[in-house]
Amino acid sequence: MKPVKKYEDLNGLELDTIREIGSIGTGNAATALSSMLGCPVRIQMPEVRIMGYNEAIDWIGGPEIITAGVLVHMSGEVNGIMLSVQQMEFVNLVLEKMVGHTVESYEQLSELDRSALVEVGNIMISTFINALSGLADITTHLTVPAFAVDMQGAILTVPMVEFGGQSDYIMTIGADFICDGKAVPCRLLLSPDILSLNFLLKKLGVLDG
Repeated sequence: MKPVKKYEDLNGLELDTIREIGSIGTGNAATALSSMLGCPVRIQMPEVRIMGYNEAIDWIGGPEIITAGVLVHMSGEVNGIMLSVQQMEFVNLVLEKMVGHTVESYEQLSELDRSALVEVGNIMISTFINALSGLADITTHLTVPAFAVDMQGAILTVPMVEFGGQSDYIMTIGADFICDGKAVPCRLLLSPDILSLNFLLKKLGVLDG
């Protein structure tokens, strides 16, 4: 199979492979979340799609919705970024379990609250990337996570600016985490650069070396 020049060139087999990665990665992230929150967390079947940036913004609620984001850069054999989008339901699940209270708006987040959200976002991303690295037998380094509260359209400008010249598409992973019988939406956005995407597919055996 020929190298992929842009995300939208991915064929059925390549997309299926990426979906499998998404399923395993989010399953591992749910296990890590369960340990952190001290309650059983299971995950519904994740939906992994390749979307245009504007479509991805609409998918997570629209450009003007305020949300929290934890962003990590990847380097090594795979370069890119991964973003954990933390909407209010998810934020309050974390805060209730880790610091014993909830908030009504992002403006009410204290430094302790922000630290808890960064820790959870970082662990979920790290667990996901570790699962990916193990499956593909690659080495990936992650930066210290960055935390931001902003409109979702603004938060997604980071991958758009970094990789918009290569592709107008991004890998989106969405699922519901089930904790205490309640479904809480989880949104992860993964954007390896095109060179890294080809390397990854090659290591996973769906591209010719």
